[in-house]
Amino acid sequence: MTSSRSFLLLCTVGIFCFISYNMVRMPVLALFAEHLGAGPERIGLIVSVSTLTGVLLKLPSGALSDIYGRRFLLRIGVVAFGLPPFLYLFITDLNSLTALRFVHGLATAIFAPTALATVAELYRERRGAALGTYTACTQSGALLGPFIGGYLAHVAGFDAAFITAGVCGCIAIVLFYSLHLEVATPRVVQKGLRPLLAEMWKGFAIVARNRKVLITSATDGAKMIANGALMAFLPLYGLTVGLNPGEVGLLFSVQAGTSFFSKPIMGRVSDRVGRQPLIIIGLLICAATFVCMPHVSIFAVLLLLSAGFGFGEAVVSSSSSAFVADSSEFKTLGAGMGMQGTIGDIGHASGPLLAGILIANMSYAGAFTIIASLQVAAAVMFWVTMRNR
Repeated sequence: MTSSRSFLLLCTVGIFCFISYNMVRMPVLALFAEHLGAGPERIGLIVSVSTLTGVLLKLPSGALSDIYGRRFLLRIGVVAFGLPPFLYLFITDLNSLTALRFVHGLATAIFAPTALATVAELYRERRGAALGTYTACTQSGALLGPFIGGYLAHVAGFDAAFITAGVCGCIAIVLFYSLHLEVATPRVVQKGLRPLLAEMWKGFAIVARNRKVLITSATDGAKMIANGALMAFLPLYGLTVGLNPGEVGLLFSVQAGTSFFSKPIMGRVSDRVGRQPLIIIGLLICAATFVCMPHVSIFAVLLLLSAGFGFGEAVVSSSSSAFVADSSEFKTLGAGMGMQGTIGDIGHASGPLLAGILIANMSYAGAFTIIASLQVAAAVMFWVTMRNR
């Protein structure tokens, strides 16, 4: 396969994987947890627990892809997307749901950093555009998944949403295993656990000393705090102002749709004008739209704010991933992407937990204001750090 065909394969598999994942994740997951009797704090925990898997495993997965090759890790990751959705059919209590969400998180923990590193390898000169296009394709899963999942849950029940998600994941498995992905040859390491751990530690140490990777990953994590809070509590807020599950799903679809169309364009812009200004601008857009949401009950206005948040996400994501790739050494590209994913998942996991605690003790408006201020602080921190360097 040529690089362009490998890229097309990754994009196609990514579409089906993330349709499957997002059909379960939002808004179905929060509604399903509430159906099983969860309160705000427990919903926040359940929504965030799959992200905790990424916190623990994205960096090791990225480092392992540097050693064993991208194809091996991608094969494991795509299976983790396809099979777990069927297990939700047997869930009847909150503890089992929490455990399954942790297992389901293996999908993005293994697949995501490896796929990003693969794209960055395939297109070293046009990383912004290539990464923007790939992440737009995965974003199409967030575009279609929530709407399909919310609609199926509304008209046919939760089981229909879970089965459909599993079918989409199995399509991704069949596509990936039936086609050959052309990627770089893995490094040769001595057999045994000790040489492997030594090689992984070497990659960790190189990435941990890279301040550009760390500070950029931190800004991405601030954005993901707000994203996680929206994922967990926008469905519940929508229901309190009179929206139905299908309309709530449409809010997420509009957010994802705006991001989908914006990412390739903003990736090309970042190739031309630089990554750093766009990261700052994107964070400020996310903060401004996020803080306004709990003050609005009109569906059309909520759609507009969701679209604005999606655009801000696109501006940040298309630039931050490329900036991390630009700043990483070639032999630790997977580890660099894993570090970004790990810090981003820390933000994504803490968002629902933080929002759940704040909402339980104050209002939606107060909680969203505090979380929006974190994004503004991250933008200021990034600007000061890069200006000094």
